Amino acid sequence: MPREKAKLTLKELDRALEKAWSRATSADPNNWTRENPAWGQCAVTACVVQDYFDGKLLRVNAFAPEIVDPIGHYFNDLPDGTMPDLTRKQFPAGTMFSKPEERTREYVLDPKFTTKKRYKLLKRRLRTCLNAQ
Repeated sequence: MPREKAKLTLKELDRALEKAWSRATSADPNNWTRENPAWGQCAVTACVVQDYFDGKLLRVNAFAPEIVDPIGHYFNDLPDGTMPDLTRKQFPAGTMFSKPEERTREYVLDPKFTTKKRYKLLKRRLRTCLNAQ
């Protein structure tokens, strides 16, 4: 069951998330830039999408010539059969991805990582952005 009511469309949520993303919500704040605001936002964004639209969390490894080591990447598999990836734009054109594997919300938001803290911050920033519309 969704944690938030899907009172907005995925496109509206995407626009609001782009405004809510920040260096503090990125998994890689040292490489986050305003020019690439989706950088490092995949896990927290996928959890927010799940809050509004339910579904599964999927994880892949991203591979590209510009990427030295594979980067873990999260996106969603929604009940309607769509698989939105609101942070795909963080990667260069031509990036390849491994086969998706489902991850539980508990795994993604494990307290031993910073993801849960960043997720809560993103949720607060998102509410502010949505209330400003």
